[in-house]
Amino acid sequence: MNEKYRVLIVDDDKASLKIYEQVLKKAPEFHVEEAKRGKEAIRKIKKSMPDIILFDRHTPDMDGLAFCRFLKEDPDSPLANIYLILVGDEKSDEEKIRCINEGADDYITRPFNQDELLARVRVGQRISFHFKKVEKAKTQLFQEMDVLLIQEGGCAPGYNPVTAFITHNLEDQGREVYATWEGFKSLVLGKDEDFLRLVYDRERFKKLDHLPGVFHAAPLSESRGAQLRSERYRDFLNIEVQKKAVSTILERKVNALIAIGGNGTFRGIQSLCNMLPTSVQAFFIPVTIDSDVAGTDCIGQHTGVEMGAEKIRCYMADARTHKRIYIVEVMGASSGFHALHSCLGARAHLAVLPDSHIDHREVVKALNKRDEAVIVVAEGYKREERRDRGIEENAAEYFYNELLATGIKMKRKVVCEPFSRDIRGGAPNNQDITLAQRMALNVASYLEAGTSRLMPAVQTGREYAIPFNEIQTDNMKEKDLLVLSNRLTRKNNK
Repeated sequence: MNEKYRVLIVDDDKASLKIYEQVLKKAPEFHVEEAKRGKEAIRKIKKSMPDIILFDRHTPDMDGLAFCRFLKEDPDSPLANIYLILVGDEKSDEEKIRCINEGADDYITRPFNQDELLARVRVGQRISFHFKKVEKAKTQLFQEMDVLLIQEGGCAPGYNPVTAFITHNLEDQGREVYATWEGFKSLVLGKDEDFLRLVYDRERFKKLDHLPGVFHAAPLSESRGAQLRSERYRDFLNIEVQKKAVSTILERKVNALIAIGGNGTFRGIQSLCNMLPTSVQAFFIPVTIDSDVAGTDCIGQHTGVEMGAEKIRCYMADARTHKRIYIVEVMGASSGFHALHSCLGARAHLAVLPDSHIDHREVVKALNKRDEAVIVVAEGYKREERRDRGIEENAAEYFYNELLATGIKMKRKVVCEPFSRDIRGGAPNNQDITLAQRMALNVASYLEAGTSRLMPAVQTGREYAIPFNEIQTDNMKEKDLLVLSNRLTRKNNK
């Protein structure tokens, strides 16, 4: 603590000023300034911020408690870090407690004991030193970011575990891992508070825990949801907005990007790669319930199907009990993977996918021959048609109205159920946890090998990598599975 600490004295009492001069102005570690009034003090603070302020409790133009509120009302403001000592004449504990409750860091009474005065100001000096040290470390923390994780899009089970596993593997390589708080949006905003430093090792985290923005990644390995992501950032479609993100990446000296999410997230990282130098490595990890990335299993799809199928089984049981028809909307915006496999897992009677071509008359005729049935409709079914017609019905309701439009009377009660979002918050199952570990390890290996623009892929137990320019963002469905998902109108249905 060799630098001088700035002390501002706000007082017009001559006796007090004399003591301040004898005690503080002669101390080599302090640079002392004076102000007679509160408003004068505020002008000086705005011009050059002091480290410590001694403020007369009853300054004529501003009560000491009002000055407390001015400094301390916003805990995130730099003003709140100024060490404030109120100086008063009243020695009661009630007065001291009142001042401290209003935000004063200390309270001292006149007449001064000079040794006590110096000791209390030095307490403020030590605390100010700590604030400066933390602020300096915080500023340096995000000036250069080695590996930066970006998560975007709809939540899927597995976001958090793969984040933890990536951090773990890269720390073992001696790399430093960072993340954006809110996906691509944080990259565009580009302020220190838009980023965080991920630390997996517990002992290393303890050493850095005092710094704002340091986040312990290890607990994420078994956590639901996605702690570090945002809903899809629509503005990122604008190329000028993307250029701001590129500027942030270059200014922060990012060495590698790892994007985590679904097809929209991949398109985002691909757009950045078109503008970034090849020296910035880039990778993509697919995390999506609907498996909307082709050529690989996606983290989250196994949990999604397991939970989706169980929900549909419940509808199947209720349909049998009450002799009714359920039309249930489930996830499946474009590929319909989730709707198809949830339908198959629960042995529902029909899966209606985004690209399905349905003979609605045949469906109604088949339903009228049954006591009960469950039809699974992907949320993306005729989405563009519904949007163009200004129809706000969900996919299940829309499909039901198409059945009614055939003019054939339905013999059973029909219940339409909307999309259930709780699947997104499901705890990732063993398959997705294992997949997250495999993909995280592979990405760490690709990065260490100096490769770039790759997505780890795992399919039927085989591990490989797909280059960005070969990734397809519309998964394919086997024709045999499509046949199996129709137990209503295909021949020999059971």
